[in-house]
Amino acid sequence: MRNSFVRLGNITIVGLKSIARNKMRSLLTALGVVIGVACVIVSVAIGAGVAQSVSEMINSLGSNFIMIMPGAATQSGARIFTGQSTLTEEDVQALRREASALAYISPNLRTAAQLVAGELNWSTQIQGVDVDWPNIRSWNVEQGAFFTDGDVRSGAKVLVLGKTVADNLFPNGDAVGSVVRVKNVPFRVVGVLEKKGGSMMGSDQDDTVVIPYTTAMKRLMGQQKLGGIIASASSAEQVGEALDQIDAILRQRHRIPPGGDADFMLRSQEEIAQANQQQVQLMRNLLLGIAIVSLAVGGIGIMNIMLVSVTERTREIGIRMAIGARGRHVLLQFLFEAVTLSVLGGLIGVLVGVGVATGIGKIAHWPIVVSPTAILLSFGVAATVGIFFGFYPARKAARLDPIDALRYE
Repeated sequence: MRNSFVRLGNITIVGLKSIARNKMRSLLTALGVVIGVACVIVSVAIGAGVAQSVSEMINSLGSNFIMIMPGAATQSGARIFTGQSTLTEEDVQALRREASALAYISPNLRTAAQLVAGELNWSTQIQGVDVDWPNIRSWNVEQGAFFTDGDVRSGAKVLVLGKTVADNLFPNGDAVGSVVRVKNVPFRVVGVLEKKGGSMMGSDQDDTVVIPYTTAMKRLMGQQKLGGIIASASSAEQVGEALDQIDAILRQRHRIPPGGDADFMLRSQEEIAQANQQQVQLMRNLLLGIAIVSLAVGGIGIMNIMLVSVTERTREIGIRMAIGARGRHVLLQFLFEAVTLSVLGGLIGVLVGVGVATGIGKIAHWPIVVSPTAILLSFGVAATVGIFFGFYPARKAARLDPIDALRYE
């Protein structure tokens, strides 16, 4: 047992001395692994950050969110999107009465307008909605209150400001109770929404204004049809049932025969999440593919250098075997050197990867998540690369004939 430890100690010392004798070559040999491991760290960090960001943005839509949008229509046997909505207030009322799996529902209209408050102005998006909108979007009012059902019925000229709009029009924080002109129509500010953050498309969700949908239809947009309908299922388990109920009710109201093409589209929070996750996974796979190629190139570099090292040290190997070293000892020595170079490259690669990922996050303002699992995985892959690509040169060295090795010049 003691002799085994002594041999292992000697193998370690000889291996480290060999690496130290050729510092530049050793560093360049490990460079491929450094780049590969760094690529793994960066790609996983970006992928995890994007996935987390997408998840947060989807959750920001609200709880058990369902979107009903105008769809294509059949004209003269052809399916075309006319841009005309067939959704009405009566559809909303029917869904509210008959769709038992829905907890909340609201019409949704959108337009853009310039808001003027005193000497300040701001261009933003106007949303016409019902009183259920805060519950659907899980969006609380930070100051003041949301408009009431009475405001909706009467088409009152009241509005609730998003945080971005409030900060730009009322930098002193005195928005509630003030008057804002929208398309030359005076509105009274009744509330300010809490900060929500960015959307899935990267836009600012807080750059918005919410008004009663009846006011939007009559005073700002002059239309009778709805731009869309948003709803929330009673629970996550009832989202599928809610979609089926919505589909059945709207098909009946719009006189669409069984099997016919609907003039509306349904999207659930889960479907939106799945579509975005597929894009995130595609990006992850692309980045990991680049990292794997980099690791493979680094491993081949290690194998090439170790083969050169075997050739250069053929006489040394012969002398060691002549004085009692066995093939397995030579194998372990060269394998140790290859693994040491890989592990060294892995350590440097982890530091470089974490630094680059952090730098990208700060410069590009991207969400970055550096996970300990990714670091351990990268480090383990680096050691595996050393063993895999170092085995052939080590085996070649161990199989050298001592007599031929001593004669080698």
